[in-house]
Amino acid sequence: MIRIGVPKETTVGERRVALVPDAATRLAKAGFEVLVEQGAGEAATFSDAAYREAGATVVAGAAELAAQADMIARVQRPSAADAARYREGTVLVALFQPGQDPAVVRQLAERRVSTFSLALLPRITRAQPMDALSSQATVAGYKAVLLAAAASGRFFPMLVTAAGTLPPARALILGAGVAGLQAIATARRLGAVVSAFDVRPAVKEQVASLGATFLDMTLEEDTQTAGGYAKELSADAHQRELAFIARHVREADIVITTAQIPGKPAPELITAEAVEGMRAGSVIVDLAAESGGNCALTEPGAEVVRHGVAILGPMNLASTMPLHASQMYARNISSFLVHLVKDGALRLDFEDEIIRDTCVTHAGEVKRA
Repeated sequence: MIRIGVPKETTVGERRVALVPDAATRLAKAGFEVLVEQGAGEAATFSDAAYREAGATVVAGAAELAAQADMIARVQRPSAADAARYREGTVLVALFQPGQDPAVVRQLAERRVSTFSLALLPRITRAQPMDALSSQATVAGYKAVLLAAAASGRFFPMLVTAAGTLPPARALILGAGVAGLQAIATARRLGAVVSAFDVRPAVKEQVASLGATFLDMTLEEDTQTAGGYAKELSADAHQRELAFIARHVREADIVITTAQIPGKPAPELITAEAVEGMRAGSVIVDLAAESGGNCALTEPGAEVVRHGVAILGPMNLASTMPLHASQMYARNISSFLVHLVKDGALRLDFEDEIIRDTCVTHAGEVKRA
């Protein structure tokens, strides 16, 4: 029987857990044994007792877990101390970009650990149940609007009161991927008037279906990859894009930016000059802060005020809603773990693009840096 180990996350501030009790029950029924480090789910409100009731075994510490587990399910990449515990032949699955910590990636390869990252999952139909980037982006898009509402000095909905009528807030969402679409939906539910911009014309219908106005900009170049992501624009097109966005942020009370390019620094969408042109009291929430930021004045992990505009650069927003974020992530990683096993045995078929594209280390080699 294959044993899946669920360690307590060691990254500072991480409150999620890779598998929740419900997922442990499903995996047990599928023929796996689930081992959970003591206290692994506490920050996400899942007790050790809940895991035991779900059929999992709770072990005393990380070293004992690593000694017994055949597969390790994590949220964040492991630390060097974590990696040093893994036995040769262990399969590690987590959600991270390999370039974030190349030294640990090399360490995992040297220890002959087979490492897979759900951040590298190909955008194909059969991989959708494993799409952790999308599930966690849903959390981030929702929470970004709540942060903006808390930081703003105005109501989101129009209010008719004895003291007069208050107009609704105007929200602009930059990027209409999963996080952007969730931000649009949430801002609309709160009563804001919402507009959105994305370089991909194909998302216009999705934006409109949520009740937002799509800001159309004509670009004479291909703006979308085969996988559906936004492409990096040419220098000329990007300058036109910056000018277009600058005109629209002046009219917004709330701006939420979500644009990222996998494996690269986030594109700059709001220049310092554009911030200067915004009204005092406006709010920017930059969801790309961890990869450099979409706003030139974003400070990752901080809230700053520049030219009277509050600029929030939140980090790891999904972890601030650990219960639901963990539940969604657990479904994603469970689907992936099951995909690696055939007839009760580990089968790493590198002809399968899901396995091939997500593999970071295997057989002593670094496959993706």
